[in-house]
Amino acid sequence: MDPVNVTADAEQFTANVYLVDGEVTTLVDAGAMPGVVDESHEHVDEIDRVVLTHQHGDHVEQLDAVLDAFDADLFAYDDHPDRTHAIDDGDTVEIGDETHEVVYTPGHADDHVAFVGESALFSGDVVVYNDGAFDDGSFGRTDHPTGDRERLIESLRSILDRLPDSVEGMYAGHGDPFEADDESVRTVIERALERAERREPKYPDE
Repeated sequence: MDPVNVTADAEQFTANVYLVDGEVTTLVDAGAMPGVVDESHEHVDEIDRVVLTHQHGDHVEQLDAVLDAFDADLFAYDDHPDRTHAIDDGDTVEIGDETHEVVYTPGHADDHVAFVGESALFSGDVVVYNDGAFDDGSFGRTDHPTGDRERLIESLRSILDRLPDSVEGMYAGHGDPFEADDESVRTVIERALERAERREPKYPDE
């Protein structure tokens, strides 16, 4: 699997948006960059589905534009006017050429899910590789109305419980993707969990 981050060159704040080509060409989140549609067209002619990790604005601002351009199905945990498929914990979703398990992962957002496949994890904002707070295993902010550090800690544990050892790539909503080399994806998530369990403010202004 070789996901393409179509918002990699964005000049404004946006979530990462991963385009996964294959049997079921999929966009993971839609982002906030106005050029998401054009950038996606640089790689594929059609997108079969959009799967949402959660519905914070930086992940869905361009969703209407994407759905209009590609007439794609929409998979989401929480209700949305354009949702065609409701997903819940334990469901499976095809992304590209790989089946992914839906893992409900609240704590950063009440409607947050991650997608765990055999080779790739799309983790949204619940766990990221680097984000300015930590460089090699970090976790989503919980200092907002829908945030909850204790629920996020449990969500990280849930991902670890259901993560195959074969997963070699972690593609998060922010920061850089992580592809296993000297360290595994599991090790990065365990480090993020350890930091979250300190229950200290992640940023000075929290």
